[in-house]
Amino acid sequence: MNEPNKEELNHLADKWLRGELTPLEKEKLDKWYNLDTDGPVDWIGNNETEAELGQRLLNNINKAKRFSLLPKRNWKIAAAAILLMTLSLSLYFYLAEQNPGPEDTIANVIYPGRNKAVLVLANGEKINLTDALNGKIATQPGVSITKNVNGQLVYNIEGGNQAKNTVIQYNTIEAPAGGQWQVKLPDGSIVFLNALSSITYPTRFVGHERKVQLKGEAYFEIAHNKAMPFKVESFGQTVEVLGTHFNIMAYADEGVTKTTLIEGSVKLSDLKSKHSNVLKPGEQAVLNASGNLSVIQVNTDKVVAWKNGKFAFDNESIEVIMRNLARWYNVEVVYKGDIKDLPFTISISRYDNISKILDKISFTQALHFKVEGRRITVMP
Repeated sequence: MNEPNKEELNHLADKWLRGELTPLEKEKLDKWYNLDTDGPVDWIGNNETEAELGQRLLNNINKAKRFSLLPKRNWKIAAAAILLMTLSLSLYFYLAEQNPGPEDTIANVIYPGRNKAVLVLANGEKINLTDALNGKIATQPGVSITKNVNGQLVYNIEGGNQAKNTVIQYNTIEAPAGGQWQVKLPDGSIVFLNALSSITYPTRFVGHERKVQLKGEAYFEIAHNKAMPFKVESFGQTVEVLGTHFNIMAYADEGVTKTTLIEGSVKLSDLKSKHSNVLKPGEQAVLNASGNLSVIQVNTDKVVAWKNGKFAFDNESIEVIMRNLARWYNVEVVYKGDIKDLPFTISISRYDNISKILDKISFTQALHFKVEGRRITVMP
């Protein structure tokens, strides 16, 4: 994509203020903001002084809600942020890139997560899946376990009818902080495991149901089998499906369990109240620790963005955002001072340097960050 010139940037800026950007134009403007230019760009408006442009921006601040980095409240902060961006954003970041400070240098060594997990066999043996070579990595009664060229773990039933008489064993895959993994279960279902998550499952599914246990977050693509419903037990709930795609977020430190249906249907049962709900595509069930269940409509693309290599936060608090960053980048997060409850909307690659994400947030002037080793301090 060609970089927009000064005149085009002025034009895009005007359209941005009016909320009239097309998706392609928004991509151009966002690409420029993300520092993909070769040098600084002066953005001062058509036939306007900097003061005049600044006043126009302030007059139109309430129209600038499409800007994805601004909190949805506290327009005084928002106005200052936009004025700062208009007058000196490109120069500021260009100079920062050429002369990184000590904190930037430290942040550069905090790499994003990758495919990393451990397979725990029924006998307690642990296999580092990251280092394991492609091919067969383990054999259990009636089952062989293979790591394919895509890094996916695949279970293959062996022994024909004799396998039906073998003892059922349970395996667990654990993705640590800074890790993720994909597994193809014995029934052909595919599970994408997020960071700091684990799934426990039998090496073969027998009987009248297929049941697994989840801690953390996972995206499921369930193979259809009407005779054997698939059940996922997680924090405070059981989800039952026949064949469908859905996402479960069940981190203990989040305080709620979120089940989002992408396609098909699922029945969610609260283990405390024993109540159940049937979800429709596009719906998300939110279950809190008290057993209260609510169902809302959500943007499913944003919910499963993590599986597609992106962060997509929509009106999320800084605490929620930082917990996600902590899991993926394997960092410790601490808070200092009076942190205001400001919602942020951010969309960015999960494979970007963490400093780039922190820069996006701190640019609003609402929050600042100090990076020391693998500790990030959030400050007002």
